[in-house]
Amino acid sequence: MRRPELPAPLLVLASITSVQFGSAVAKTLFDDLGAAGITLLRLAIAAVVIAIFTRPRLRDWSGAAWRAAAVLGAVMAGMNLVFYFSLRTVPLGIAVTVEFLGPLLLSLVQTRRVIDVLWAVLAAGGVVLLGSANGGSAPLSGLLLAFLAGLCWAGYIVFSAKLGGLVPGTGGLAVSLAVASLVVLPFGASGASAVFDKPTLLIGATAVALLSSVFAYGLEINALRRIPTRVFGILMSLEPAAAAIAGLLLLGQRLTALEVVALALVMVASLGVTMAGQRRKEPLPEPVAEPV
Repeated sequence: MRRPELPAPLLVLASITSVQFGSAVAKTLFDDLGAAGITLLRLAIAAVVIAIFTRPRLRDWSGAAWRAAAVLGAVMAGMNLVFYFSLRTVPLGIAVTVEFLGPLLLSLVQTRRVIDVLWAVLAAGGVVLLGSANGGSAPLSGLLLAFLAGLCWAGYIVFSAKLGGLVPGTGGLAVSLAVASLVVLPFGASGASAVFDKPTLLIGATAVALLSSVFAYGLEINALRRIPTRVFGILMSLEPAAAAIAGLLLLGQRLTALEVVALALVMVASLGVTMAGQRRKEPLPEPVAEPV
């Protein structure tokens, strides 16, 4: 008898939760490993785990596939490293909200309607509120880093789609993660070396790699086999809210009422862009797994 499958939307929600709680766990390791150190360990561990399960056939790869994997790896390195740098000074919920502008802008540049400009203005208003809440308690430098991570996230969407067209399955992800690890190595080697003095730190680093990379990707790729990408995109609009909840539960980061309103504005803008694209039946960039 075939076991009943979990509903695909539930898989997406589980993935969103996994990613954000992984980020919260990562922040708790900053004092011991540093932002760059935990980034390096996360990428390296995830690369090894995914490579073991996918066993990519590298001998069959074309030169274009290797170049695409290298470019994606560089983008992933920047995305993860810069985002963790932002978390040093910005609450998780706020950082993810600002980071979310990257994919949102990527969707907006594909459109030509006035309503989409209004959605962009709404999202911008939310970010302005985040910058002014509590007299600008979230440092501008941290917000800019989160936005830069968002731009890298947009690049991740574009280049992962390109790699996916050249390499079947998920083997390309393992190679890109390995490249990302090499890019981050000069920045994170010193911090990551703390695991030699305190091996128990590897437990936390492995948890981050599994939660934010391995589990999330597996859940989302299975969900995308069973639901339209538009539904996936709508569900991903819940990402900032999930980050705020993870920050509250694991890090004790409480958002003010104004910050919650700002977060809601960005979520509504993302939802509006996704649903407008569905009504127009124009192809927006296909959603992919949450940044790994």
